[in-house]
Amino acid sequence: MEKSLLIIGFVWPEPKSSAAGSRMLQLIAQFQNQGYIVTFASTANTSNNTFDLSQIGVLTKDIFLNDSSFDDFISNLNPSIVVFDRFMTEEQFGWRVAEQCPEALRILDTEDFHGLRKARALAQKEGIEVSKDHLQNDTSKREIASIYRCDLSLIISEAEMDILTRQFKMPESLLYYLPFLLECTSNDHVNQLPSFEVRKHFITIGNFLHPPNYDAVLYLKQKIWPLIRQQLPTTELHIYGAYQSQKAVQLHKEKEGFLIKGFADDAHEVMQKAKLCLAPLRFGAGLKGKLVDAMQNGTPCVMSTIAAEGMFGNLEPNGVVEDDPEAFAQKAVQLYTNPAVWKDKQEYGFKILKERFNTTSFENQFADKVATLSGNLKAHRQSNFIGNMLQHQTLQSTKYLSKWIEEKNSNK
Repeated sequence: MEKSLLIIGFVWPEPKSSAAGSRMLQLIAQFQNQGYIVTFASTANTSNNTFDLSQIGVLTKDIFLNDSSFDDFISNLNPSIVVFDRFMTEEQFGWRVAEQCPEALRILDTEDFHGLRKARALAQKEGIEVSKDHLQNDTSKREIASIYRCDLSLIISEAEMDILTRQFKMPESLLYYLPFLLECTSNDHVNQLPSFEVRKHFITIGNFLHPPNYDAVLYLKQKIWPLIRQQLPTTELHIYGAYQSQKAVQLHKEKEGFLIKGFADDAHEVMQKAKLCLAPLRFGAGLKGKLVDAMQNGTPCVMSTIAAEGMFGNLEPNGVVEDDPEAFAQKAVQLYTNPAVWKDKQEYGFKILKERFNTTSFENQFADKVATLSGNLKAHRQSNFIGNMLQHQTLQSTKYLSKWIEEKNSNK
């Protein structure tokens, strides 16, 4: 008997534009390996960067907000599992899934802890350390309610697992650590990478629609790059990212070697040409795709504590972690000009990929977790009283608001 899985996407996957897009394709592969026929549905519009899911055998469906046509669609599909891509889709469609397919296992892929990112953005704006007041923001409340309403939530970072269990007292039974799932970097790939001597210039990369990325570019422009450029006057910083805004384009200054390059059709190619990746993120959450890109292509990094969070465990980083802008710039210059240390940091990156994010280290345990939950769903839900309570209370208000909007739209 075929097993059916529905993913409700916040957006259509764009692996060339964001780490979230790559993460979604990794998840799809995991469920396909478990024998599931995967359907991906979304209310979002596609773009030129949207991945063609039909290439990997995934069915697709356009769905609509506040529209009962979704009820007919999911009832006919009757999936064994429904995956919500970020908590916003669970808020929008969770009650419909629960009504139409009550026996379906409901999994939330958080992508990252949005409430943590919001807390850090608030603290950054105020120029102070993150406090409990920052963490207890409205986004955190919505997201944690969504986690309780689901049967399992996938958490991409060990740091976020710790925050959710220690500070928010979330039951571990509702959370599952599942980081980036990557193929091993082969020796042939490593041997073919450009050497230290061939590479030149600095790089940073990231979707410009993501506020932490734009903030990091601005921080580089104002605080860090002038200090690097003073010591390395012929070097350039190449800044890549999808959806560059006009305010980002205006930062382009050829005389300063600060070059806004825009969308990179092949992130691996541009990363391999660079000698060093800079990632001075001042807020954010989750794992950073730019660091994975760098490690896969043998490009050491100078990064902030926020950028490094959850990436390295007990292993040495593939570069230097520094938050002070002057020290950040100095260490970037030192690493850029020292081939022996650069080579060591490159090797650390390959080791991190193998020991921390190798897909074979996670796929069997994840498959077992899904199978165990599916076979014991009733007991699992009975032990989650808060989730049951929120399912009863919160989603009732969402449900009737949605029905009111649908009725209003039908009378136009």
